[in-house]
Amino acid sequence: MNYREILDQLRSHVANVFHAKNDVRLIYHNLSHTEQVVENAVKIANHYQLSDEDFFIVTAASWFHDLGYFFDCQQHEASGAGLATEFLKEKDVSPEVIDKVNNCILATKMPQSPEGLLEQIVCDADLYHLGSNSFKERNKLMRKEAEAFCDRALDKDEWRLKTIALFKSHHYHTAYCQNLLNAKKAENLAELEHKAVVAQQETALVAVAAEPAESVDLKKDKKKKSDRPERGIETMFRITSTNHQRLSDMADNKAHIMISTNSIILSVILSILLRKLEDNPHLIIPTLILLVICVVTMVFSILATRPSIPEGVFTPEDINNKKVNLLFFGNFYRMSLPDYEGGMIKMMEDRDFLYGSLIKDLYSQGVVLGRKYRLLRIAYNVFMFGIVISVVAFILASFLVTL
Repeated sequence: MNYREILDQLRSHVANVFHAKNDVRLIYHNLSHTEQVVENAVKIANHYQLSDEDFFIVTAASWFHDLGYFFDCQQHEASGAGLATEFLKEKDVSPEVIDKVNNCILATKMPQSPEGLLEQIVCDADLYHLGSNSFKERNKLMRKEAEAFCDRALDKDEWRLKTIALFKSHHYHTAYCQNLLNAKKAENLAELEHKAVVAQQETALVAVAAEPAESVDLKKDKKKKSDRPERGIETMFRITSTNHQRLSDMADNKAHIMISTNSIILSVILSILLRKLEDNPHLIIPTLILLVICVVTMVFSILATRPSIPEGVFTPEDINNKKVNLLFFGNFYRMSLPDYEGGMIKMMEDRDFLYGSLIKDLYSQGVVLGRKYRLLRIAYNVFMFGIVISVVAFILASFLVTL
């Protein structure tokens, strides 16, 4: 049986259903989500090198697993299995294969209960995003879809607690996904739990406030914080730090070029040219000029890459006054782990301290970059003009000898 051809027809059929029904409430369980699940299933299936028939089963189940939302939201798995059965029968697919496709679809019902590798692959592909970088975005879409179906706004904190419960009850079934996704899934869960704790603390502060005005001020402060573009700020810091690192790497490469080039020239001068100065005294001055130029260029190039390390210690007063940047190793490498850990915890709990440290880190990187490129500019200028002067000196020396 030509499974590839059936899959092509199946893909077009599912896409046509999504476009024809076009339920605007399906913000998460839409064609884009289905295509991502199929992509995940293909990735996992390729890892396990499934046969053509098994590959067809997991791919077909992935295409149909959420199609039932258009017909029965409460029992969409069973509805999707029925739609798959109807389509596959028309394509003369064997009943055994159809049963396996249906079982894979039904296994995605929460709580998931897959039996066998094929069902495990489809289940892991369906919740693949829990252990990926796209979790935050996908979770927001899921909440918007839930709000659209229940026609009311859902409390963000309650939704977060439900998501945490989902994380704790869920586990990946295939060894491939466990190795690939568990670490990131744990990071996502830790971030959710941290936000939940912060939200509880802020709620407690509002509840404890004695005066109504104070309560209003706390709510305003909370709203002000939530209105800040957290992701945009973090992206700005990340991109700027990355750009600084690239510029630093470029500076080091430029310095390495200067050091290597002048090392070769010095080797030639010391090993060959100096021996011939007795027979060619007219070349002494040009040779000395070239020698000095190479040495000066190398000195400035080395200075550009020469590391400068601070004392590596900080005091409790520095932490309390928010004067130390704990993001730079030079400020803590001589401190004990408990002291550094305590300082980091205080920094992470204080928004102003944290962002202040990031600002200091970027500024320090910029100062270092400015020093590197200033020294490199001197090295390149010395080398450029010096080479010209040396060549002119050699030409004049040779010309004067011939006179």
